[in-house]
Amino acid sequence: MPLTFDLPFDQLKLYQGINPRPDDFDIFWDTGLTEMRSVNSQVELVPSKFQAPGVECFHLYFTGVGGARVHAKLLRPAKISSPHPAVLMFHGYSGNSGDWSEKLGFVAQGYTVAALDCRGQAGLSEDNGEVIGNTLHGHIVRGLDDALKGAPEKLLFRQIFLDTAQLAKIVMEMPDIDAERVGATGGSQGGALTVACTALEPRIKRAAPVYPFLSDYKRVWEMDQARDAYRELQEYFRFFDPMHEREDAIFEKLGYIDIQHLASRIQADVLWGIGLMDTICPPSSQFAAYNKITSHKSMAIYPDYGHEMLSGFFDQSFQFLMGI
Repeated sequence: MPLTFDLPFDQLKLYQGINPRPDDFDIFWDTGLTEMRSVNSQVELVPSKFQAPGVECFHLYFTGVGGARVHAKLLRPAKISSPHPAVLMFHGYSGNSGDWSEKLGFVAQGYTVAALDCRGQAGLSEDNGEVIGNTLHGHIVRGLDDALKGAPEKLLFRQIFLDTAQLAKIVMEMPDIDAERVGATGGSQGGALTVACTALEPRIKRAAPVYPFLSDYKRVWEMDQARDAYRELQEYFRFFDPMHEREDAIFEKLGYIDIQHLASRIQADVLWGIGLMDTICPPSSQFAAYNKITSHKSMAIYPDYGHEMLSGFFDQSFQFLMGI
């Protein structure tokens, strides 16, 4: 195994992360799940202009925590009446749920597909959060000023993580879905949301995250990798805490939305794709989460790849999810 720009591989296999975990972390997420389950989802299915033979395509809307209307694409086989499996899909940072045609491979195998649009990004979901402080760049820090004032429930990624679990619940409760045969997948931010969703909805059976984002923020900062997707961390310090007087408190609050601290809740089988030259989501930040998973897991390791399409992994993860 060649050296990475990060820790040596033997150390990566043991690395446990350095971003602090808030003392009330489990209470925070259990409270969030209770709130999510109390919401009247008001699910609406609107036929899409895109249609394909043997497939029914819908815009799915539901009301999430805080009252936002959240959107997902829903595709299902047209001629299957008996309960069948489903796959949840999550997109990369600032993107959207993607094209309808990208999901047809799963539908052709008899799966329903639900692909979330994250609040406030490039899709059709609402971002109705009223927060203190910066909203110009980045969702990691959206709501951070509120969190520092004692209201971590205002962190935007708290709402987005709960949206993933709510979408899973909605899909699992559909009469034509086998709730015991649901999987999840996505890359980068989508990988993080795959981890979060699978942690918050333990009935998910298989998860295939690819180089997940949103993990071990302090490690990313100390590696001087607070750039590109993590640039907002640097910007936040430069504009709102230039002398790092609140550094410990900032990373502690970010710990509420750090997927490494959710990973131990996962009960699903996990196939994790990683490139060891990934400078966007450094390998150590990923191993911090992966090493805390106690369910059956395996990692597809690409020593010479960065944050890019991992050759053959899409096929591997497709077959993995076909085994639900």
